[in-house]
Amino acid sequence: MRTVVFDKPKSIKNLPMHYCPGCGHSVVHRLICEIIDELDIREDTIGIAPVGCAVRAYDYWEFDVSEAAHGRAAAVATGIKRVHPDKLVICYQGDGDLASIGMGETIHAANRGENFTVIFINNANYGMTGGQLAPTTLLGQKTTTSYDGRKADIHGYPIRMAELIASLTAPVFVARTTVADFKHILTTKSLIKKAFQLQLKKAGYTFIEILSNCNTNWKMSPVESNKFIMEEVVKTFPLGVFKGE
Repeated sequence: MRTVVFDKPKSIKNLPMHYCPGCGHSVVHRLICEIIDELDIREDTIGIAPVGCAVRAYDYWEFDVSEAAHGRAAAVATGIKRVHPDKLVICYQGDGDLASIGMGETIHAANRGENFTVIFINNANYGMTGGQLAPTTLLGQKTTTSYDGRKADIHGYPIRMAELIASLTAPVFVARTTVADFKHILTTKSLIKKAFQLQLKKAGYTFIEILSNCNTNWKMSPVESNKFIMEEVVKTFPLGVFKGE
């Protein structure tokens, strides 16, 4: 019988994760670190960890990480990348951070074609602060600030960030994926790796949106929440590559 051994990536610290059991953040953390190890660029990587569930990424990544004020990751990444153009720079952001308070920084960095990679975790709510309505909350989805569900005439429609970024001229690679099942975890890894490789070639701005669960605030089990992504969330946020090949 063949034994498969999954070694811990060198780019991730051997610490307990603080994320809720079943949360997709930890999966994405590992994928990023696996890719950095495969590309042998740990000493040439800089992450940006802003406010939200993503804020403690610096606790787990065994490479340089800078914090950023809420929503300002793209501004911080712009400065770091322009000073260190040969480093791999990663913005790791959630939907409340990137698509709400950070919308201006996000759009203008993408429009300038800044040569860094954004990993955008979309779990359709403000995960860390109690599950409030976010720009990505689905129509009809209940949150702590939309007790009767999101209503278009009151709250507007969910913002599709991948499509919005892809509509700009400068970005070179834009995709949406998920970590809701094993098949798509593998796809997610390949998309992130391609984005990193394009950045290292100085191709320009790359953006990977990842649908992840928030089983605590969605009030579902991890299994139920991942099923919800594949059956319902993808109807609003379809998976695929929106720009580039």
